[in-house]
Amino acid sequence: MATATGSKKLTKEQQALWNELMHFYIHEAWLLDERKYTEWLDLLADDLFYFMPRRKNVYRRDIEREITPVGDLAMYEENKEDMKMRVARLETGMAWAEDPPSRTRHIIGNLVVEPLENGEVKARTAFFLFKSHLETDQDLYSGYREDILRKVDGDWKVARRTIVLDANVLMSKNLSVFF
Repeated sequence: MATATGSKKLTKEQQALWNELMHFYIHEAWLLDERKYTEWLDLLADDLFYFMPRRKNVYRRDIEREITPVGDLAMYEENKEDMKMRVARLETGMAWAEDPPSRTRHIIGNLVVEPLENGEVKARTAFFLFKSHLETDQDLYSGYREDILRKVDGDWKVARRTIVLDANVLMSKNLSVFF
Protein backbone atom coordinates (compact mmCIF):
# COMPACT_ATOMS: atom_id res chain seq x y z
CA MET A 1 0.00 0.00 0.00
CA ALA A 2 2.21 2.87 1.21
CA THR A 3 5.90 2.52 0.59
CA ALA A 4 8.58 3.73 2.96
CA THR A 5 9.68 6.26 0.36
CA GLY A 6 6.15 7.45 -0.32
CA SER A 7 6.69 7.05 -4.06
CA LYS A 8 3.58 4.97 -4.64
CA LYS A 9 0.37 6.90 -5.27
CA LEU A 10 -2.40 5.83 -2.91
CA THR A 11 -5.98 5.08 -3.94
CA LYS A 12 -8.76 6.95 -2.15
CA GLU A 13 -9.42 3.88 0.00
CA GLN A 14 -5.75 3.57 0.94
CA GLN A 15 -5.55 7.27 1.76
CA ALA A 16 -8.70 6.98 3.89
CA LEU A 17 -7.16 4.07 5.83
CA TRP A 18 -3.90 5.98 6.28
CA ASN A 19 -5.83 9.01 7.59
CA GLU A 20 -7.88 6.85 9.94
CA LEU A 21 -4.77 5.19 11.38
CA MET A 22 -2.87 8.45 11.71
CA HIS A 23 -5.81 9.82 13.67
CA PHE A 24 -5.69 6.67 15.84
CA TYR A 25 -2.00 7.21 16.60
CA ILE A 26 -2.44 10.91 17.35
CA HIS A 27 -5.30 10.06 19.73
CA GLU A 28 -3.12 7.41 21.41
CA ALA A 29 -0.25 9.91 21.84
CA TRP A 30 -2.53 12.45 23.52
CA LEU A 31 -3.95 9.82 25.87
CA LEU A 32 -0.44 8.89 26.98
CA ASP A 33 0.74 12.49 27.31
CA GLU A 34 -2.35 13.40 29.34
CA ARG A 35 -1.77 10.34 31.58
CA LYS A 36 -5.13 8.80 30.63
CA TYR A 37 -3.67 5.33 30.94
CA THR A 38 -6.94 3.51 31.61
CA GLU A 39 -8.39 4.95 28.40
CA TRP A 40 -5.15 4.02 26.61
CA LEU A 41 -5.58 0.41 27.76
CA ASP A 42 -8.86 0.36 25.81
CA LEU A 43 -6.80 0.78 22.60
CA LEU A 44 -5.06 -2.54 23.28
CA ALA A 45 -6.48 -5.87 22.14
CA ASP A 46 -7.18 -8.49 24.78
CA ASP A 47 -4.52 -10.74 23.23
CA LEU A 48 -1.92 -7.96 23.11
CA PHE A 49 1.79 -8.74 22.85
CA TYR A 50 3.87 -5.66 23.78
CA PHE A 51 7.54 -6.19 22.98
CA MET A 52 10.64 -4.04 23.22
CA PRO A 53 13.73 -6.06 22.32
CA ARG A 54 17.25 -5.02 23.17
CA ARG A 55 19.41 -3.60 20.42
CA LYS A 56 23.01 -4.73 20.26
CA ASN A 57 26.10 -3.34 18.57
CA VAL A 58 27.10 -5.93 15.99
CA TYR A 59 29.35 -5.99 12.95
CA ARG A 60 27.68 -5.70 9.54
CA ARG A 61 28.22 -9.39 8.89
CA ASP A 62 26.06 -10.12 11.99
CA ILE A 63 23.39 -7.45 11.41
CA GLU A 64 20.57 -10.02 11.68
CA ARG A 65 21.53 -10.34 15.39
CA GLU A 66 21.22 -6.59 16.09
CA ILE A 67 17.65 -6.91 17.42
CA THR A 68 17.16 -9.61 20.05
CA PRO A 69 14.36 -12.15 19.52
CA VAL A 70 11.39 -12.89 21.74
CA GLY A 71 12.54 -14.66 24.90
CA ASP A 72 16.00 -13.06 24.96
CA LEU A 73 15.83 -10.66 27.92
CA ALA A 74 13.71 -7.91 26.38
CA MET A 75 13.00 -4.55 28.00
CA TYR A 76 9.30 -5.28 27.61
CA GLU A 77 7.75 -8.65 26.77
CA GLU A 78 4.25 -8.31 28.12
CA ASN A 79 0.58 -9.01 27.55
CA LYS A 80 -2.48 -6.89 28.32
CA GLU A 81 -2.73 -8.14 31.89
CA ASP A 82 0.86 -7.04 32.50
CA MET A 83 0.03 -3.62 31.08
CA LYS A 84 -3.04 -3.35 33.31
CA MET A 85 -0.84 -4.09 36.34
CA ARG A 86 1.63 -1.37 35.28
CA VAL A 87 -1.18 1.15 34.94
CA ALA A 88 -2.75 0.10 38.26
CA ARG A 89 0.62 0.52 39.98
CA LEU A 90 1.00 4.04 38.55
CA GLU A 91 -2.45 4.95 39.80
CA THR A 92 -1.73 3.81 43.38
CA GLY A 93 0.84 6.56 43.90
CA MET A 94 3.24 3.87 45.14
CA ALA A 95 5.38 3.90 41.99
CA TRP A 96 8.09 6.09 43.54
CA ALA A 97 9.84 6.69 40.20
CA GLU A 98 6.64 8.33 38.95
CA ASP A 99 5.68 10.43 41.96
CA PRO A 100 5.47 13.23 41.04
CA PRO A 101 4.53 11.94 37.60
CA SER A 102 6.72 12.50 34.56
CA ARG A 103 5.63 14.78 31.77
CA THR A 104 5.84 13.23 28.31
CA ARG A 105 5.41 14.24 24.72
CA HIS A 106 4.93 11.55 22.08
CA ILE A 107 5.62 12.66 18.51
CA ILE A 108 4.47 10.03 16.01
CA GLY A 109 5.05 10.12 12.26
CA ASN A 110 6.30 8.39 9.12
CA LEU A 111 3.28 6.08 9.10
CA VAL A 112 3.48 3.22 6.61
CA VAL A 113 0.42 0.97 6.33
CA GLU A 114 0.17 -2.53 4.91
CA PRO A 115 -3.21 -4.31 4.93
CA LEU A 116 -2.90 -8.01 5.70
CA GLU A 117 -5.01 -10.77 4.17
CA ASN A 118 -6.74 -11.60 7.47
CA GLY A 119 -8.23 -8.09 7.77
CA GLU A 120 -5.58 -6.88 10.17
CA VAL A 121 -3.18 -4.07 9.31
CA LYS A 122 0.56 -3.86 9.75
CA ALA A 123 1.57 -0.29 10.59
CA ARG A 124 5.04 1.16 11.13
CA THR A 125 5.60 4.51 12.78
CA ALA A 126 8.64 6.48 13.82
CA PHE A 127 8.55 8.19 17.21
CA PHE A 128 10.23 10.67 19.48
CA LEU A 129 9.30 10.47 23.13
CA PHE A 130 10.42 13.27 25.43
CA LYS A 131 10.18 12.67 29.18
CA SER A 132 10.75 15.30 31.85
CA HIS A 133 10.77 14.44 35.54
CA LEU A 134 11.36 16.74 38.49
CA GLU A 135 13.60 19.72 37.78
CA THR A 136 16.58 18.09 36.12
CA ASP A 137 15.74 14.67 34.68
CA GLN A 138 15.07 14.64 30.96
CA ASP A 139 15.13 11.70 28.58
CA LEU A 140 14.66 11.46 24.84
CA TYR A 141 13.77 8.17 23.20
CA SER A 142 13.61 7.69 19.45
CA GLY A 143 12.92 4.67 17.33
CA TYR A 144 10.18 2.94 15.46
CA ARG A 145 7.16 0.82 16.26
CA GLU A 146 5.74 -1.99 14.22
CA ASP A 147 2.14 -2.74 15.10
CA ILE A 148 -0.46 -5.25 14.09
CA LEU A 149 -3.83 -3.54 14.34
CA ARG A 150 -7.28 -5.04 14.08
CA LYS A 151 -10.80 -3.76 14.27
CA VAL A 152 -12.79 -4.89 17.29
CA ASP A 153 -16.41 -3.74 17.42
CA GLY A 154 -15.57 -1.03 14.88
CA ASP A 155 -12.55 0.36 16.75
CA TRP A 156 -8.85 -0.16 16.02
CA LYS A 157 -6.91 -2.10 18.65
CA VAL A 158 -3.20 -2.79 18.94
CA ALA A 159 -2.82 -6.57 18.90
CA ARG A 160 0.96 -6.62 18.72
CA ARG A 161 3.48 -3.83 19.22
CA THR A 162 7.21 -4.12 18.71
CA ILE A 163 9.20 -1.08 19.81
CA VAL A 164 12.76 -0.74 18.53
CA LEU A 165 14.81 2.04 20.07
CA ASP A 166 17.56 3.73 18.09
CA ALA A 167 19.84 3.64 21.15
CA ASN A 168 21.19 0.43 22.56
CA VAL A 169 22.19 1.89 25.93
CA LEU A 170 19.62 3.87 27.91
CA MET A 171 20.91 6.55 30.24
CA SER A 172 17.48 6.93 31.89
CA LYS A 173 17.10 6.33 35.60
CA ASN A 174 14.04 4.21 34.87
CA LEU A 175 11.89 3.02 31.99
CA SER A 176 8.48 3.98 33.31
CA VAL A 177 6.85 5.24 30.12
CA PHE A 178 4.65 3.62 27.51
CA PHE A 179 5.58 3.78 23.85
